[in-house]
Amino acid sequence: MSEQIEAAALIEAVSLFLGEIEPRLHGREAFHAKVAKNALAIVARELAQRPQKAEAAALGGFLGHDAGIDALRSEICGRLRAGQLTPETPGLLEALTAATLAKCAVDNPRYSTFRRLAGQ
Repeated sequence: MSEQIEAAALIEAVSLFLGEIEPRLHGREAFHAKVAKNALAIVARELAQRPQKAEAAALGGFLGHDAGIDALRSEICGRLRAGQLTPETPGLLEALTAATLAKCAVDNPRYSTFRRLAGQ
């Protein structure tokens, strides 16, 4: 946990620095500062929200077993390709939606469809 707090503090410090210098930047440099601030915000949300844990819980709950996230994804994809799972399979769309919402909450929480599906 302390590593997470230290990382978050570093991210915040760099983001504050970029915020201080951004008004003095122009053109390409200003654009890159904005991109860097957005990237730092994504990393901070990733550390705080741990979307892979939420995805693993959703997919593992649907499949009925725990495994690493890559194994769960692979199993879902394999079963979809084999026709063993379809959109009509009970619980599949809910699990995929939960996994996707966890990722969108980190990547772009202002995305209108995310906000609608998340009930915000």
